[in-house]
Amino acid sequence: MKAMVLAAGLGTRLRPLTNDRPKALVTVAGKTLLEITLLTLQSFGVDEVIVNVHHFADRICDFLDESGNFGMHIEISHEEELLDTGGGLKKAAWFFLDDGADEPFILHNVDVLSTIDLERMVRQHTEQGALATLAVQERETSRYLLFDENGQLCGRRKGRDGSNEMARPAALAQALAFSGIHVISPRLLTEMREEGAFSIIDAYLNLAARGEKITAFRADEYYWRDLGRPENIAEAERDLEDGAGAEA
Repeated sequence: MKAMVLAAGLGTRLRPLTNDRPKALVTVAGKTLLEITLLTLQSFGVDEVIVNVHHFADRICDFLDESGNFGMHIEISHEEELLDTGGGLKKAAWFFLDDGADEPFILHNVDVLSTIDLERMVRQHTEQGALATLAVQERETSRYLLFDENGQLCGRRKGRDGSNEMARPAALAQALAFSGIHVISPRLLTEMREEGAFSIIDAYLNLAARGEKITAFRADEYYWRDLGRPENIAEAERDLEDGAGAEA
């Protein structure tokens, strides 16, 4: 199975930890975020990965070389200019389309720690015939995704009290927080009409407006933590000491 790790960001929220390194090489309990993500993917049967890089790109390449790619086949997608999540995935589309396979793949932010069952997520994605499946939880966030009564993406909302931006009408719209983990069918790569730097969420909303099936995977029962700020790193280390997130 294949996956992509999004690791090209500047890590501005993680400063000063990213003043001299990419966010992918910030450590939690002695392991880099990239190592944690790769080993998590490997534990669910992923053996081919592409990692996008930009900020301190050489440091990431050297780290992977020194680690023997953790026994995986790893490709690098260099971004001379940051392409955001959607543009970064589109640039790496060849990695998922070159063999003509139709097997879904995983897209995973490098700065999240979780015990989400990716095998179960892939199974739901396949059973529902979705174009993309997004791991979501009912928790506080600054940006919500909206899903209808069938668990399909229908819009988004900024903040709990913000106005809804609907991609398509829905009788009931539930606001849920996205986890930064996706399962995607390769067909999505040929359906994205956006160019240059763009958010994958914008692409999902445009696809939903065209009738494509972008579905929710409810991950409320799993441990999850954003690692985008220095205080989050400290909290994650305490979680690990207490046994939370031990499977991550």
